[in-house]
Amino acid sequence: MTTKYPPISSKLPVFMHGADYNPEQWLHDPKVFEEDIRLMKLAHCNVMSVGIFSWTMLEPEEGVYRFEWLDRVLDTFAKNGIYAWLATPSGARPAWMSEKYPEVLRVEANRQRNLHGLRHNHCFTSPVYREKVRLMNTELAERYSNHPAVVGWHVSNEYGGECHCDYCQEAFREWLKRKYGTLDALNQAWWTTFWSHTYTSWSQVESPAPHGEMMVHGQNLDWRRFVSDQTIDFYKHEIQPLKLANPDLPCTVNMMDLFYGLDYREFAKEVDVISWDAYPTWHEAASEGNIASWFAFNHDLFRSLKKKPFMLMESTPSLTNWQPVSKLKRPGMHRLSSLQAVAHGSDTVQYFQWRKSRGSSEKFHGAVIDHAGHEHTRVFSDVAELGQTLSGLTEVVGTTVPAETAILFDWDNRWAINDAQGPRNKELHYEQTVVQQYRALWELGVPTDIIGSFDDFSGYKLLVVPMAYLLREETGRKIEQFVKDGGTLLTTYWSGIVNENDLCHLGGFPGPLRKTLGIWAEEIDGLHDHDQNALIMQSGHELGIAGTFAIHELCEHIHTEGARVLGVYEHDFYAGKPAFTVNQFGQGKAYYLAARVSDPAFYEALYGKLVEEAGVHRALDTVLPTGVTAQIRTDGVHDYVFVQNFSGQAAKVELDQQSYVNAETGDPVSGLLELPVNGIVILKRKGL
Repeated sequence: MTTKYPPISSKLPVFMHGADYNPEQWLHDPKVFEEDIRLMKLAHCNVMSVGIFSWTMLEPEEGVYRFEWLDRVLDTFAKNGIYAWLATPSGARPAWMSEKYPEVLRVEANRQRNLHGLRHNHCFTSPVYREKVRLMNTELAERYSNHPAVVGWHVSNEYGGECHCDYCQEAFREWLKRKYGTLDALNQAWWTTFWSHTYTSWSQVESPAPHGEMMVHGQNLDWRRFVSDQTIDFYKHEIQPLKLANPDLPCTVNMMDLFYGLDYREFAKEVDVISWDAYPTWHEAASEGNIASWFAFNHDLFRSLKKKPFMLMESTPSLTNWQPVSKLKRPGMHRLSSLQAVAHGSDTVQYFQWRKSRGSSEKFHGAVIDHAGHEHTRVFSDVAELGQTLSGLTEVVGTTVPAETAILFDWDNRWAINDAQGPRNKELHYEQTVVQQYRALWELGVPTDIIGSFDDFSGYKLLVVPMAYLLREETGRKIEQFVKDGGTLLTTYWSGIVNENDLCHLGGFPGPLRKTLGIWAEEIDGLHDHDQNALIMQSGHELGIAGTFAIHELCEHIHTEGARVLGVYEHDFYAGKPAFTVNQFGQGKAYYLAARVSDPAFYEALYGKLVEEAGVHRALDTVLPTGVTAQIRTDGVHDYVFVQNFSGQAAKVELDQQSYVNAETGDPVSGLLELPVNGIVILKRKGL
């Protein structure tokens, strides 16, 4: 069965390869633009993001528009077979607007209004700002939505931040009225009888403030949800004139890796195609495994938001200028890291930036064209070679990642965890815990989706639920049904603690999962950084994992209620008590890990057994060296297996017995596959 999505744009049915381009910075020297066109074609670049921060050049004074320069850019692109993601410029507004309409400036949590400057320093609720954005986007849409070079809209840039102005306070109250209906319902949901915080008028409700209310956890959680929803509403306002002019032209928003402030899963519902900006800190250590698995997780997350190919909208072709250490990419890493995105579902590789700025804060940020201004650089050569590779992989465009494993990850859960004031207030490490589980699957080469509580679980064989502190009753019922129907579940400590309002589940933790897991979590012990415990695996169990594994940070004191004990604690007053259990439930199994095991060997052994037990397919049916992974894309007829070496040293992989060819050269491949440092090979085989 063929499983393939159409290309992101029918105008460009190949891998998109290009960069953010700022021609407005070079209008004083027309020769630069002419040279850029020559170099774009030389680098096999076929698409540019244009106009992202161009508001002042498009509207130098209120109501006066200057589009001639942009006309020339897009018309020249069209003549040369280059395409554009045309941006709306709302990410940074002109100074004349801030001066004339100070209400557009953002107000911080301390109720202090900002000065003009930076990016996204604007209020998403301001009527003036919304009107100015509508006027600008209408002008752009009417002029360019049917331009032959335009393949889609790049809406704003890296949305983020919050505003606490009077407009936002009133919008917050209206949001709460729609959600709760009455003050009584709000007070109950927020448990405001605590500390006599009961509200008797809607006008008393405000956003959390460092010099005011910050201890009502339900209020903090709803404020974060409101900020996310209000940002999404602003995006919807932005695209109205774009869709009115041409409803078929796709809109995207460039998101950021595991960004904290916005619920991207909700945002994704309004976006035509997902795109994101990836900036790994490569070469922090000899092995790239930690960085690579973190960004692999993000690639899988962004692909999973719409369960179809996404866009790598920004990456650096060499280095950044804002990381603690701005490290150059070592030989091979540009190809490896770019194709890593492709392996996990990206149909584009794009960069920030095309040509280095001459001044201001990003003048030393990596770019395809350096200040030297020519193609005779290592970076340009790397980009051109990758462009040539991508041009030969068109058959991969639109293919899917066949994941049979999923990890549950929710934004409101991470917000609630970090506000919990629970067993450890010096970091509960939710995100790191999630990626710790993912890392073991990544090492095994297991295709994995990153899903939310409202997604469908039924298509998976293995479901991982790490630290599901905020767990709705209905989510608990879905997980119960998943296991009952034959699925394999792994849940960790600090799960099923509160509901969607951050109110504790009564009747015993893990709340909605207590029956499914067959355990009761009585209490949880926070360990100091110097504290250690250990998990001692029992003998004779079906997983066959033996040994003792170090534990740190968190230990739950649990009791079995039908579950079988697989491992116990070594130390403290709960020595000998259950630390790892399994419960046969319906046709499936539910595992519970009650402590944070720090030893990677445990997770490698555990997930190796769970994958085997659940019948989950791996990209390659072979042993992969540490730091080497394999990921798969398929159209149902052919599989494309990306074997990637992030180990920091040369590696060898013994291929399984299937028939492979090199997807780039067409040459047959069998036996021992040799990978140099930062090496990657794309294999093609008949679909499984």
